Amino acid sequence: MGRFTIAAKHHITVAEIYETELTDMEKAVQNYEKAADYYKGENSTSSANKCLLKVAQFSASMENYEKAIEIYEEVAKPCMDNSLLKYSVKDHFFHASVCHMCMDTVNAQIAVKSYEEQFPAFSDSRECKLVKNLLQAVEDENVDQFTDVLKDYDSISRLDPFLTTLLLRVKKQLNAEPELC
Repeated sequence: MGRFTIAAKHHITVAEIYETELTDMEKAVQNYEKAADYYKGENSTSSANKCLLKVAQFSASMENYEKAIEIYEEVAKPCMDNSLLKYSVKDHFFHASVCHMCMDTVNAQIAVKSYEEQFPAFSDSRECKLVKNLLQAVEDENVDQFTDVLKDYDSISRLDPFLTTLLLRVKKQLNAEPELC
């Protein structure tokens, strides 16, 4: 009867208030998750996915990368079979790959291979090539190469602030590694 949709919209409004005015990301995440659940109850997959992507973004911002990766992969899988949504799959896998890089580069390499097997079009995307080049730079422990790869990509396609923040975290880890030894 649409009541779940109304409840979902209210939760989104509350989440936006927590996000913008109160800057309490944990409560914003909780409300976006509830909204996504309500949208799923109404079979409104696109609205649910929109909320889930917000949850993934905030989770990654709060360094809860496992949850973010899980959501990006969950949202990407049904999109692969939909001709209208298949173009967004590379973005979801790209975000998940960057989250993997923030945690562990070995798992990131495994994840990228998995994404390429699941969705062969991801292999040819600029985003996949960027992740592979960044992983190579991390493996070589070459901060300059890492920076150059990002500059080359950013000169054509601007990275959003969220991805920039995550990639800076990876770069800081790269800078910190030699000091630990």
